[in-house]
Amino acid sequence: MESTCLRQTEVPGTSRLFADLVYNFDRVSDLYPHRPNSLEAVAQAAAFEFPDARRAALVSALAPLNPGNPSLDLLARPGTVAIITGQQVGLFSGPVYTIYKALTAIQTARQLSELGTPAVPVFWMATEDHDFAEVNHVHVFGADHQPVTLRVAATEPTGSRPVGGIVPGDLPIAELRAALAGLPFAEETVALVERSCQGEVTMGSAFARLLSEIFRPFNLLFVDPMTPALREIAAPLMREAVERMPELADSLIARSKELVERGYHAQVLVDAHTSLAFLLESGHRYALRRTGTTFAAGSHKFSAADLAARAHQLSPNALLRPVLQDYLFPTAAYIGGPGELAYFAQSEVLYRNLLGRQPVAMPRAGFTVLDAKSAKHMRRYGLAAADLFAEERTLADAICRRLVPPPLKRSLDQTQSAFTVALDALEGDLAKLDPSLVTALANSRKKIEYQAGRIVAKTTRRIYERDEQAARHARELSGFVFPARHLQERYYSALPFLAKFGMGFIDDISSATQLGCPDHQFVTL
Repeated sequence: MESTCLRQTEVPGTSRLFADLVYNFDRVSDLYPHRPNSLEAVAQAAAFEFPDARRAALVSALAPLNPGNPSLDLLARPGTVAIITGQQVGLFSGPVYTIYKALTAIQTARQLSELGTPAVPVFWMATEDHDFAEVNHVHVFGADHQPVTLRVAATEPTGSRPVGGIVPGDLPIAELRAALAGLPFAEETVALVERSCQGEVTMGSAFARLLSEIFRPFNLLFVDPMTPALREIAAPLMREAVERMPELADSLIARSKELVERGYHAQVLVDAHTSLAFLLESGHRYALRRTGTTFAAGSHKFSAADLAARAHQLSPNALLRPVLQDYLFPTAAYIGGPGELAYFAQSEVLYRNLLGRQPVAMPRAGFTVLDAKSAKHMRRYGLAAADLFAEERTLADAICRRLVPPPLKRSLDQTQSAFTVALDALEGDLAKLDPSLVTALANSRKKIEYQAGRIVAKTTRRIYERDEQAARHARELSGFVFPARHLQERYYSALPFLAKFGMGFIDDISSATQLGCPDHQFVTL
């Protein structure tokens, strides 16, 4: 296995806030109470008292979903902390970064335990979310490294129903088998999916079964926040949030304004009518809008006292959710992606007002996976890792330039250089004769240089067109590494990687996970 690091600032889509968090922490230390990518910071964040009664109730609530998991026994002991990550319950495990999140949490818990602070890894399944369109599809690839999209429909209208409880229609397992055909571990991977979908399943239960089997050797604990027992434990915090909603919303509005003024961005729009909660009722999750201390869901209106009395039926929004999660758990670190950790810059005011503590916001490990053949293509064409973050045509152009025979490349370079020297000399002579002629030359010069550049582009393109193998390589590299102009980890499911590399893929990525490294890694397996 080979690994190359690439700074997050060279990765498409990296926000300024995330870049400052991982590379210039002093700029955001007032927004995040702990330094990221530091086990020492996690150990310091673990030094707090967690109520014994809440711990016992939590362990009891988690038991049905985690039978026989040794981490449950460890969590029951006073002093044990949680390293938490999570993801929406997507079809067939969702994006492969779901796996990377879990492995980062597992590694963090293991290394923290070795330093003397007992810790367990926890995976929070976002079963409460109600956007079915976000989780009803998945992208995979086959032997040709080209993306294939698989979808599932629901058996009844989804609307505002939490996705975790939605019963999927016919799962696209036959389509999955066809898409993965030609990969060495395709049948084993499809069998894994089939086992997770046996009997009547929901989106949440199928997701939990699949990930539970993948991570069984790692003792990863799973959490379904829709569990009634957990909702009862969470009720005191939700009650307080409702009662203090105007105050909390004002603090969020001020923080959002501050972020924008500092050149960052606010992940969640907050205004005078923002409510931090949804109402769960009759199998649906209804958005609540606030006017002062009155709340409305559609035509139904509630006072703060009404909602406080129904606190066990309330579901947090994206900013309150991590606070609720860390009220339920003795959390020392939260493992998240760039967008999720940006939430924490806003949520910090909620942590301060409601919980009085906040875990370390630790970036998940990020990977672009290559196979030996892809790495060979990169060496042949002299491509750097960052070159692969481009659409297929741009990547093809980069390969084109490397296919030009050296003598011809020298001739083209010399011709362009000769044009530059001659035009520079002509500009000087014209300036002496009549400065107004320099402007006329400037316009003509642009046309001359444009035509010279076109000759170079046409030459390299013609060479590329004659090299069918190079065209195929560009297509394979682009489809594998930057499909549909997305990072591989954010687009493809884990399934094609398991079908390509086998279950050893999990161990390899676990070994490559470097907790102290904030960079994106290119890993060749």
